[in-house]
Amino acid sequence: MSNTQRRVPEPVASEHISLKARNVSFSWEQTPLHWLPGDPFTTHTINVLHLLLPAGERWFVHVYKQVLPYITDERLREDVIGFIGQEAVHSQAHDEVLPHLKEQGLDPTPYTAQVDWLFEKLLGDRTLPPGRARHWWLMERVAMIAAIEHYTAFLGDWVLNARELDRRGADPTMLDLLRWHGAEEVEHRSVAFELFLHVDGGYRRRARTWATAFTALVFLWQRGARFFMENDPTLVDGKASLKDFYRSGRAGTLPTAGAMLRSIPRYLSRGYHPSQEGSTEQALAYLASSPAATAAERAGSERAAAGARQPGGGL
Repeated sequence: MSNTQRRVPEPVASEHISLKARNVSFSWEQTPLHWLPGDPFTTHTINVLHLLLPAGERWFVHVYKQVLPYITDERLREDVIGFIGQEAVHSQAHDEVLPHLKEQGLDPTPYTAQVDWLFEKLLGDRTLPPGRARHWWLMERVAMIAAIEHYTAFLGDWVLNARELDRRGADPTMLDLLRWHGAEEVEHRSVAFELFLHVDGGYRRRARTWATAFTALVFLWQRGARFFMENDPTLVDGKASLKDFYRSGRAGTLPTAGAMLRSIPRYLSRGYHPSQEGSTEQALAYLASSPAATAAERAGSERAAAGARQPGGGL
């Protein structure tokens, strides 16, 4: 008997919107190494995003381009194409932080080389014969992306509400990058899960790939935080520990361990749907005020107007 769910989870409410990539750009010249003043641990724990996301989101895009032929629902296809566009911009935006870190004496290359290997080799395409084996590996990766997107939406919702970062004077450019990205993760939080349901939906696969994704994320995140703390040129004997993580969670500068653990049974519930997490309204409100997103919107409008004024442009 198939282990595919018989009852497809439904959104809490109809929140469907058309996804679009916002071609944002950020200037890092004025951002200090410790962009959360006096708190290198929180700074570097969040900085791990810049190490993981470029390779991870390029991998998302690569896998989703392969799964497009399996999508028979036109609206879902449009959502996936919009998702691909947003993830490509996310990858580029975080990638552009890395040269800035290197200029400040913190070279991330040894760590990013390991992350690239993970996504390109361990989780990349394999030499498999066409047919069942190749299809199985594609579906495993689609399910794994759905599990990872559960946590990116969790983190997006957290950073949109992390007012302690504002109170402690976090660098406004870094905060805008994190909240723009977080808002888009909340905006498209249902796409990966709905794609998984559409092409497979097996509960055992969902649970198995969640375990793989969660374990990998925890391992990579703690390894990345330790790498940053140990290689920060301004610290003597810098260390990252679970105690630091718990303390920062209680202080409101990182998610709490309790909130992360409570997210596990929600994802593993058979009635789970990502629309139960976060608020589309809040995400769109931030995107309407984000300095980077609004600048990208203005630039796009100006380009469109300039194109329309050209001969044959319609004016």
